[in-house]
Amino acid sequence: MAHLARPLLAAALLLAAPAARAQDAAASPLRVASPDGRTVVTLAVRDGALTYAVARGGRAVLLPSRLGFAFQGAAPLGDGANPLGVTAAARAERDTAFELPWGEVRRVRDRYRELRVTVAEQRPPARRFTVAVRAFDDGVALRYEVPAQPGVGDAAGEYVMTDERTEFALAADMTAWSVPANRPMPDRQEQLYGSAPVSTLDTVLTPLTLASPWGTYAVIHEADLVDYAGMDLARVGPRTGPATLRASLQRWNDGAAVKGRLPLVTPWRTVQLADRVEDLAPSTLGLRLNPPSRVADARPFRPMKYNGVWWGMHLGLETWGAGPRHGATTANARRYLDFAAANGLGGTLVEGWNVGWDGDWIRNGGAFRFTEAAPDFDLPAVAAYARAKGVTLVGHHETAGHVTNYERQLDSAMALYRALGVTAVKTGYVGDTTDQGHAHQSQPMVRHHRRVIETAARHGIAVDAHEPVKDTGERRTWPNMMTREASRGQEYNSPGGGGNAPDHETILFFTRLLAGPMDFTPGIVDVPLSRAEGGPRPPEGSRPRTTVAKQLALYVVLYSPLQMAADLPESYAAHPEVLRFIRDVAVDWDTTRVLAGRIGDYVAVARKTRGRDEWFVGAITDEAARTLTVPLDFLPPGRRYVAEVWADGPGAHGWWNPAPVAVRRRVVTAGTRLALALAPGGGQAVRLRPAGPGATF
Repeated sequence: MAHLARPLLAAALLLAAPAARAQDAAASPLRVASPDGRTVVTLAVRDGALTYAVARGGRAVLLPSRLGFAFQGAAPLGDGANPLGVTAAARAERDTAFELPWGEVRRVRDRYRELRVTVAEQRPPARRFTVAVRAFDDGVALRYEVPAQPGVGDAAGEYVMTDERTEFALAADMTAWSVPANRPMPDRQEQLYGSAPVSTLDTVLTPLTLASPWGTYAVIHEADLVDYAGMDLARVGPRTGPATLRASLQRWNDGAAVKGRLPLVTPWRTVQLADRVEDLAPSTLGLRLNPPSRVADARPFRPMKYNGVWWGMHLGLETWGAGPRHGATTANARRYLDFAAANGLGGTLVEGWNVGWDGDWIRNGGAFRFTEAAPDFDLPAVAAYARAKGVTLVGHHETAGHVTNYERQLDSAMALYRALGVTAVKTGYVGDTTDQGHAHQSQPMVRHHRRVIETAARHGIAVDAHEPVKDTGERRTWPNMMTREASRGQEYNSPGGGGNAPDHETILFFTRLLAGPMDFTPGIVDVPLSRAEGGPRPPEGSRPRTTVAKQLALYVVLYSPLQMAADLPESYAAHPEVLRFIRDVAVDWDTTRVLAGRIGDYVAVARKTRGRDEWFVGAITDEAARTLTVPLDFLPPGRRYVAEVWADGPGAHGWWNPAPVAVRRRVVTAGTRLALALAPGGGQAVRLRPAGPGATF
């Protein structure tokens, strides 16, 4: 089902206040409360500038924070130099629901109250703009609408924005889990998260997760990013006391932030709120702020697990470029396809299949040809072989950031895949800027990614984007945009990758994963990397600091509708019980419940398989061994289930003994409290299915 919207209550529209009353309101704050009344947003004109503030449970989260812009060739709009006055205010209320064709949850309730306030400068040029605010039970969102008017841009309405001045004035020096923006790799999200007071930050990426001293959690992000620059957050003001963050937009090569023609409608600026860390996920706030699906039939975009010619390259066993160890050969692709078909996987990714990989492909990305195969790879034959096996070839388009070259070939490349029956493509943008010098999350790249998504949708092809623009909920509008990397994934656990800290995934769950699905590529079972080039064991810091059981738990914890069985086929052959879990674990869910969590320490999550009476539980920890006792009260009362557990085995340790996995079974009910014993760097994966009559273990 592409989209289903069903009213729960009639949406009530409160008409705009008369102009005279709106002027009177300028002296008094205008407020909108969430449907449950716990969150209140206040808009007011202070010192001639429009501000907003957010409180939850009667306590301030954001202090009065300024709103406004700076345009090229004009005085800043909204800085108070030319005082603003309220000219109109309108309210609305909505309570509807929609279904997702795939996702962490099946049904999403969209319930909010909205306040729209229009302000205008009190002196010429009397420019005006509207701020729309929506208050949800789990957060708030605001965006700007700037109409065509003199004083913003030229006579034709063409404008160049140099800055957006949206501020987030925090009520306390909150703890932040963040990734720095623009260093050490410009505009790349592939860095480890750090935890520090906001007052110590410089400029960071979103989503930014914050914890207040009194226990409220806040996540600052954005939604419905279309034809605009991606937003970072820059700390402004002194490094003492409560900090203020300001929107920092990523840039064109000439330094501009946003270019366009009026009217201007910005993305939503979102602040997700929760009283417990477990309530942050699953996050659907961004989905609710995106338009309904524009795809008539989303059935071709089906969740699946896949394998592929990928990990062997990172181990140094194979190469992307031509030569005696070329990974993307016809014979090797068939070997992986055979494994996928034999083990219920949906497809096989083949990287390095096309012309352009020889030499320094990052520097020479303009040489990529997306319809021309390497001499030792028969694309039509491999695609036909996949179809005959009942699986799909997962296409691959690495651009190395040379988007001009890719866009010239985009339509013909997608048409070729469609003709061959390829139903998914992994795109890549390795490099710090584009071939034209634009930032990775700049407006030109936002435009480019949307063009790729829409072109792929026309051809019935799903997209898995690596080195992408961040997720802002567009999968609701374009359900073929299924997953993306946008963080530091498994590849950094390969030799030379530097490794991910054992707490990395416990942070990702409460930060990056709140934006949307992540293609982390789990499932490494040869954790010592004994097949890596150069010896039986690579240096300690160059391999995954994880147990095998944790790798299984990641399939449940780190959500993606496209999940990779990332290891080599021969590695799985040596671990049949581990392979059985990977083969059976679901990738599409009706319901998600976070059972326990602490950012950077541990997380346990339960998910119900879509359309089946079956649950999976995944639990992971950092470097500390711990036992989590979690309730199974999400199960239907009065019914018995078989819990099949893949746990860290005796002596398991994420550093020096990752392999032991203990598989056991027991009967459980909704009243059971399940003890999950996790080794250092470890995890547990559990499958829950209805128990047959008389089942005992």
